[in-house]
Amino acid sequence: MAKQTMEFQAETKRLLDLVVNSIYTNKEIFLRELISNASDAIDKLHFESLTNQDILEGNSDFEIFIVPDPDSKTITISDNGIGMTRDEVVANIGTIAKSGTKAFLDKVKEAGSVTEELIGQFGVGFYSAFIVADKVTLITRRAGESTATKWESDGTGEFTVEECEKESRGTTVVLHLKDEFCGGIGSEKDFTDVEEIERLVKKYSDYIRYPIKMNFEIEKTGDDDDKPAEKTIEVRTVNSMKPLWTRNKNEITREEYNEFFKHQFHEWEEPLEIMHSKAEGTIEYTALLCIPKKAAYDLYYSTYEPGLQLYSRHVFIMDKCKDFLPDHLRFVKGLVDSPDLPLNISRELLQQSREMKKIGQTLAKNILKQLSKMLANDREKYEQFWAEYGKAFKIGVYNDMYGGNVGDELKDLLLFKTSKDGKLSTLAEYCARMKPEQKEIYYAVGKDATAIEKMPQMEILRDHGFEVIYALDPVDEFALSTLQMYDEKHFQPINREDLELDDDESKAARQKTEEIAKDNETLLNDVKEALKGKVEDVKLTSRLKSGAVCLTMGAFGPSLTMEKVFNSLESPMLKAVKILEINPEHALFARLKALDANKDSEEFKTFCELLYDQAMLIEGVMPDDPAALANKIAELMSK
Repeated sequence: MAKQTMEFQAETKRLLDLVVNSIYTNKEIFLRELISNASDAIDKLHFESLTNQDILEGNSDFEIFIVPDPDSKTITISDNGIGMTRDEVVANIGTIAKSGTKAFLDKVKEAGSVTEELIGQFGVGFYSAFIVADKVTLITRRAGESTATKWESDGTGEFTVEECEKESRGTTVVLHLKDEFCGGIGSEKDFTDVEEIERLVKKYSDYIRYPIKMNFEIEKTGDDDDKPAEKTIEVRTVNSMKPLWTRNKNEITREEYNEFFKHQFHEWEEPLEIMHSKAEGTIEYTALLCIPKKAAYDLYYSTYEPGLQLYSRHVFIMDKCKDFLPDHLRFVKGLVDSPDLPLNISRELLQQSREMKKIGQTLAKNILKQLSKMLANDREKYEQFWAEYGKAFKIGVYNDMYGGNVGDELKDLLLFKTSKDGKLSTLAEYCARMKPEQKEIYYAVGKDATAIEKMPQMEILRDHGFEVIYALDPVDEFALSTLQMYDEKHFQPINREDLELDDDESKAARQKTEEIAKDNETLLNDVKEALKGKVEDVKLTSRLKSGAVCLTMGAFGPSLTMEKVFNSLESPMLKAVKILEINPEHALFARLKALDANKDSEEFKTFCELLYDQAMLIEGVMPDDPAALANKIAELMSK
């Protein structure tokens, strides 16, 4: 096939421009990224070869070779891994970040600039090559294929693809370096220097499990002093290749852990937390796990692939093995190395493996124990963790609604903002502050703390000095309703009809309201009829002070927030039971009574609808017909 020039997609072109032209404090990270890509390619080949030896083409000696060349001002990184077909080159190299491109650009806009962390997070590490190169050439041949592909780009928006010859499988990347990285006068770095590249390999990629080789020029002098020194080329492996996790953790520095995770899992920031454990006995394994400082952009999307790397006797056998950790710990990255697992184990056998289940249970227990320690001993760090991953725990609690033990495991790790001071609080801390007369844990659903504080139902709770949990994320209410109780105290949403305070003042107010309701039974039935199909019932309430109306939900069934979520999931059958509650002490009640004298009038019906729409707005729900609401208000104001 002839050479073909192709353009990057518009979004991709923009992203590439941002990557290429951004200023980085650490230019040398390109080498780590390209070595990591090479290592991944060998991993993939090795995995496929477990069931298909022919794909090795008679060569099972895996290696990565680096050639810095000052004469041509290039640096070449080659591997004999899986390689790529032409279609794979166009798909993987021609399109940056694939479906994540838009999310990447959104994050860049939010951050105000491209950061190294963002590049790593969105999987565009290959393009870090353009930080130091003004042209990149890639030549690759997929194992088992006869045709190779050459890809080339200067990073300005176009790339070329053509067929070529390549004797061995794998990928070769040639970086045509910018002048400032070739060691001349005014150069920032010299990436054509063998010793500099050796230093960078040891710094960033020492634990790569495949040999990283380079040519070194050696001078040999003879016995005769007059005879000139003879120069020969010696091939050396410049990385140790000793898996970090096999070493004693007391001998590993935090910096070594950080660099390992950056390489192994393509992270750009040091991990928030590292867990290195070893088990001996009935089941043997070593686990090296980390919690990344930042959540993956697609952590809560179906595109995200969780799972730990799996090794047997230090040999890689599987990537992203999902069967170790439960879904609420999907953000944990790391690896497990166990001699009890065979090299050719299938995913199906893994799911049935007793050893796997035992290891997974122990790991999950240890992770939660570590997080409990963090919560107790380093609150600031735990709140940093919570900001990134708290949603995973709340989803985990909700998904446990059919009787597992996830809720019990996670309930003490949950954090919520409350009306006390707007700061994050555990449920235990909330309960410790409860007043002696308070029997339930109150919570309110809203888009933010300000909206909740303005809810009319909050007034009476504030007067009693009762603290209220802010359920600001839609999943909060689902999680709390699934837990049902904490420390033998039930969770009580403040907008349910069964909210009743038991002090003498509240009881007296309820009794008075009940008497008023008996005298106005016909009025309430008329309002209910006017709002037929919108509310289940209309009541007078003693829970309001200055507010005129509020919506409450039936004691059972979904809330308005839940209804919105279910509707978005196309489950319209799940409807909230809405009850309109009216404050008989408010001036609007007197107006309503006056209008009820002519209950069949359009004015009475309009007034009832306005009360309902007002209550919906207080709950943060847009009325079904905002234009009609505006017209009703305008008509009322013109009288």
